[in-house]
Amino acid sequence: MTIAARSILFVPGDRAERFEKARASGADIVVIDLEDAVLPDRKVAARDTIYDALAGLTEPRFVVRVNSLDTDWHADDVRGLAALSGVAGLMLPKAERASDFAAMHEAAAGKPLHALVETVSAVLNLADLVTAPGLSRLSFGTVDFQADAGIDGDQAEIDYVRTQLVLHSRSAGLAAPVDGVSTDLSNDEALARDTDHARRFGFGGKLCVHPRQVGIVNAAFLPSASDVDWATRVVAAIDGAFGAVAVDGKLIDKPVVDRARRVLDTYSAFDSFRR
Repeated sequence: MTIAARSILFVPGDRAERFEKARASGADIVVIDLEDAVLPDRKVAARDTIYDALAGLTEPRFVVRVNSLDTDWHADDVRGLAALSGVAGLMLPKAERASDFAAMHEAAAGKPLHALVETVSAVLNLADLVTAPGLSRLSFGTVDFQADAGIDGDQAEIDYVRTQLVLHSRSAGLAAPVDGVSTDLSNDEALARDTDHARRFGFGGKLCVHPRQVGIVNAAFLPSASDVDWATRVVAAIDGAFGAVAVDGKLIDKPVVDRARRVLDTYSAFDSFRR
């Protein structure tokens, strides 16, 4: 079982001194951002900064969010950065269709691609988008989507869209999708609630915009102690058993066993962030 990254932390592409600091935060993935975090007159310089910082790396460490397909910077971003050994993958903002990824897939030479779903068109076109070559995961750009859809609110107001991302990801064999950012950096309780909300909807991770959010997100995607205890007892009960088996008075069938194994696999994979 492959466990998808939980915390995906953005760092500005023109701040090279923050790249390794972001990795030290404990984030599962660090995304160096050439899009929203960089002003238009800094785009080219930021691309050069990323190239200089990553060119000497011998192993992939960072995902890079390139500028969107409809900008003058997109093609040069992909051409200049995709082949670097320090680049672990590319993220495309405002992705809307599978064909958006054709050139990126060729340039990335097998590196995973990430799609940011941020527009109404993308949501209505998910069945096509998830067939993009090289696509590994969807992320929900909630703030941009709300603006595009004219929706005021990021919980129940857009839970229908969350469900669509989960179902289409599952159908296409992609990793569980990543939920959008929580913009209030001072409210840890709200962040924990937001992350738990995403987890219960079937998301496997959450976008972060500050290192202080990473630990809370990582912990929220871990199984609770009670879940681990239950899963341990389920797996122990069916080991070598014949016929019907019950745990806590409930019969255990294959879907329940599969869920128990997923709980234990997730707990084991991220044991350094146990709560």
